[in-house]
Amino acid sequence: MSGSIASFSIMAIAGRELGAHFDTFEIMTYRSAVGLLIVAGLLTLNRRWQQINRRDLGLQVVRNLAHFTGQNLWFFAVTVIPLAQVFALEFTSPLWVIVLSPLLLGERLTRMRALAALMGFVGILIVARPDMAGLTPGIVAAAGSAVFFALTTIFTKRLTRSQPIACILLYLTGLQLLFGLIAAGYDGVIAAPTLVHAPYLILVGLAGLLAHFCLTNALAIAPATVVVPFDFVRLPVIAMLGMLLYGELLDPLVFVGAAIIFTGIYLNLWSETRRAPRETVT
Repeated sequence: MSGSIASFSIMAIAGRELGAHFDTFEIMTYRSAVGLLIVAGLLTLNRRWQQINRRDLGLQVVRNLAHFTGQNLWFFAVTVIPLAQVFALEFTSPLWVIVLSPLLLGERLTRMRALAALMGFVGILIVARPDMAGLTPGIVAAAGSAVFFALTTIFTKRLTRSQPIACILLYLTGLQLLFGLIAAGYDGVIAAPTLVHAPYLILVGLAGLLAHFCLTNALAIAPATVVVPFDFVRLPVIAMLGMLLYGELLDPLVFVGAAIIFTGIYLNLWSETRRAPRETVT
């Protein structure tokens, strides 16, 4: 989890540094190119190219369109609003999974899941404070990215029923590189990296893959009720970095809203953990 926290924080800072010189589509293009090289190299070293197939290609495309949209909104948000606010709104993604899963996965909406979702939306209102002056494009983008990340999670869950992780990762980087080239190059111009910006672009690509790798491994070796609270350490870490690097003020209401969001998610995880053994017994 320490690797995940560090990677997400590095990606946010690198994204902000790049925001003044590249649009979000260009950042995603270079990030996906770095990721594709890494994934292809690992597939070659481990001799796992046979795991790549064209089954569920339509779902792969939909999944990556959702992730591409969410990631572009996230990169835009980190360039225009405080980093702590971006992370607090991003943390609502699990709550959107709760809301959307009954529609897309046929899962049941229990009372605890409904309560967790409600608490999450209260937290959003506290973090965003959506009045005429406070509802900025950056806040809308950060909140929107959480919705698309939730859709990504749901579609990924469906893909893991029939596809190996290696196949999912290759389509992730390959398709998003294609989407990035189309979106960034629609005007015929894609900004080329300079020696100054190339390290940040490589960092974004490496940090993105490493963050998800560390988080996935943490969930594999520890209960979600342990991993998720630890993941929320990202908020004070990025808030301190935002203050030190960019002079961003520490807004107490962001932490209050994030605490409510966290409580809703944790209560739902605690309820699911208690319910699972009973369902196994019955």
